[in-house]
This record gives sequence, C-alpha cells and structure tokens, in this order.
Amino acid sequence: MAKEFVKSITAMDDDFAQWYTDVVTKAELIDYSSVRGSMIIRPYGYALWENIKTELDNRIKATGHENVYMPLFIPESLLQKEKDHIEGFAPEVAWVTHGGSEELTERLCVRPTSEVLFCDHYKDIIHSYRDLPKLYNQWSNVVRWEKTTRPFLRTLEFLWQEGHTAHATDEEAHEETTKMLNVYADLCENILAIPVLKGRKTEKEKFAGANFTYTIESLMHDGKALQSGTSHHLGTGFAKAFGIQYSDQDGKLQYVHQTSWGFTTRIIGALIMVHGDDRGLVIPPKAAPTQVMIVPIAQHKEGVLDFAYDLKEKLSGIARVNIDASDKKPGWKFNEYEMKGIPVRLEVGPKDIENKQVVLARRDTGEKIIVAIDELETKLVELLDDIQTNLYQKALVHRDEKTSTATTLDEFKNILEEKTGFIKAMWCGERECEDKIKEETSATSRCMPFEQEQVSESCVCCGKEAKQLVVWAKAY
Repeated sequence: MAKEFVKSITAMDDDFAQWYTDVVTKAELIDYSSVRGSMIIRPYGYALWENIKTELDNRIKATGHENVYMPLFIPESLLQKEKDHIEGFAPEVAWVTHGGSEELTERLCVRPTSEVLFCDHYKDIIHSYRDLPKLYNQWSNVVRWEKTTRPFLRTLEFLWQEGHTAHATDEEAHEETTKMLNVYADLCENILAIPVLKGRKTEKEKFAGANFTYTIESLMHDGKALQSGTSHHLGTGFAKAFGIQYSDQDGKLQYVHQTSWGFTTRIIGALIMVHGDDRGLVIPPKAAPTQVMIVPIAQHKEGVLDFAYDLKEKLSGIARVNIDASDKKPGWKFNEYEMKGIPVRLEVGPKDIENKQVVLARRDTGEKIIVAIDELETKLVELLDDIQTNLYQKALVHRDEKTSTATTLDEFKNILEEKTGFIKAMWCGERECEDKIKEETSATSRCMPFEQEQVSESCVCCGKEAKQLVVWAKAY
C-alpha cells in the first residue's frame, strides 16, 4: 500500500541506499550542488537543522558556555604544531594555495576542525588561574575532503558546533567531557527520539590528538551504526604544543587541560534512517519545523477557509502550525505532508464544521482520530506527546531486537550476515584483534560502553583473556 501511495520513493527493503536518496530529495531537504560531495540544504532541511541547533545551543549556554567565532583558514605552520592531530586529518584537508593570481608564501588549510585556532587564541588570553575555565563554543562550517559522500552523512562541507574548553585540572576536563556527552545524549533521546549508546572509543578510533574520546552511537533501520556525537578529553598535549600555561594559586606555571566536542548536520541523516518509512520522513514533534499541517477539505465552499485560518490562529500558541490553502487536491496534500514527515495532519471540511469537530491524522501510525473542537487544544498536546514517546519506544525496540551477543568470530560473522545490528563481544584490548575483525567482517568497534557486561571470558577474536566488552557494528 505504501509503495503505491508514494510511488516516487523506493521501498526501504528493496534498496535502502536509494530509499535514503529519494527521501532527502523528494522531501525537499537537500539538492545536489555543482561541487562533488556538497549539498544545498533547502529551506525545509535548514528549518529542521535550526530547530536542532536552537535546542542544542540552549543546552550549551545553560552549562555556562559562550559562543565565539574563529577564522575559516588555518596557516599550515599552525596546523603542524600538534603532530598526532595533523596526521589524523592530513588525508581530508583542503588547501588554499593561491590568493587571486598570486601563489601564497604559506598554504592555508580550510578548517577541518578548529583545535589549533582555539589553542593559538588561548595562549594569548590565559595567564592566571583566574582566567579559567574557558568555556567556548562555535557554530560554523568545516571542510573534509571525503572520497565517498552521501547527503548529511558524509559531505565535503558540513555544518556543526564545536566546543573548545580549557581547565585548571584533569578532573575538571574529565567532568566537562562527560557533561557534554550527556548533553548530546539528552538532545538525541528527548528531542530527536533516537536512543543512543554511550561509551568510550578505542585507541584506534579516538580523535587524533586526544587522550580519549567519548561517543554516542545510534542504530539505523538497516542495522548499521552511526556515530552521533563525540566529546574528547585532550589532556595537556595541545597546551604543551602551543604553550598554553597559567600561574596557579602558588604562582607556579601549569599547563591547561583541554576538551573539544562536536555535533553535526549528520544527525539529520540519523533522524531520517531511524524513523523514516516507505512513505518518507517521520519527524518527531519536538524537532519538526511544522508539527501540525491544516488541510482544508472542499475549501471552495463558504466558510471553510475562514474556519481553517481561525483554527491556525487558535492552535499557534501550543504548536508550530501551518496551513495549505493552495488549490491542489487534498489527496496530493496528504501525500506531500506524509512524505515530509509532519507529525499531525488536521483535516477540516463543511461536515466537520457542522459537527463541530476536526480529523487528526497521525504520521507515525496512520491512525485518524475525530476530535471535538472544544477538546482540540488538550487532545492535540496529548497527541504530540504520544507521538514523541511512541517514536522513541519504537526505535528502542528496533535497537534491542538488532543487538546480539557473539563469543566466537564465526558467530560474529554469522550475525552480520543474517541479522546485522550491534554486536556485543569481549575484546582482549589488542589492536591486532580490532584490525582483524574489521578486515574480515567490515565491522568496527563502535565503543566500549560505560555500562560494562561480561558476556564471556575470552576475546571474540583471539580467544585470550578478555579485558572489556565492546559493541561492534558496520557503520556509516
């Protein structure tokens, strides 16, 4: 039925990659640009990002951080100051070699991330313990020259926020790293209705130049994982490379302890792939640019449009409401707003007005509910809350159903072939085993969960004594 209803969208089970491409273009989230791997974020897609950005920005400011802005370009000599950092990003860096017709005396990097810019600034403004902590965040674009691209998930240029903080002690930096990961998890679960797994990245998978990286991982409909936000404890490595020191209360010089953390437009890709269906997008109410779309029925008849506009005004105080008063047929409108994932469609026609009622259609279940006008405001709030909760619970059930346990490498491989999803398996801690698993299965370590279990005593790869539980998966 769904395939017939939305003929322009490939069924998920037929070709998930094509389904994703159809959704992001047909629902008018993006268009392709003339630059390979770059996307034009259209108004509907950008409105979705603005809602996410507003929610996250409020949380960042509530934790005491201030927004700043750093330059787009980084001199090569500055980037080279932190050896591990530049080695980690070297394959993805875009370079500016000319200004106008003249060759530059020093290449400029188009920022892939801004650690070195913040460090260069911090060394000039941090002198005393009284200058700490520095809790800065910026909203910007970054460029990473990816070989394989896909809208939102991996593009040459993307939008994000990046937090960069400096602290007097390792303990304070560690607390900051944990706090901001929890901010990301809260946003994903309570606004985007995406369940996340919190944990620590392995040494192989951590951020280049960090002491350690914390991550939130989410599971898509097709059983692949998506890294949805990261928070890095940088220690004193950058501070030593850039000379960021302060005088403590005893007058002794100390190096600052730093963190960085980031959240990007790829989360829109996660939202699409966690909640979407064969009819297109399904957007949780708290994130939706339009929560309720009013569709007048037989709007050419006297009083229908006036009534619909009165409803819009009445409901605008409790929800983000829009109205489609175009001359397109109701069936076309139903199709359009289902494809765009609008949580609730409100239908009202002459008979509804006569009976003092409206029809509410849920995007998540397709259910239609007749509601009396005098109960509409109360029922609508309840309905939006119920949709939000239902989407989270549905995603949680899906994740749990696609989470398996493996105690041998053969079992590991069979799960990936038959079921996909998260795989819990013990690990000895050796890089060789991590590399072998990726080489033989294409799965990577997603994280070492904070909530550890012991599913066996031996490493899933080599059989030696296991040190910790790792969650593995194929990933975007």
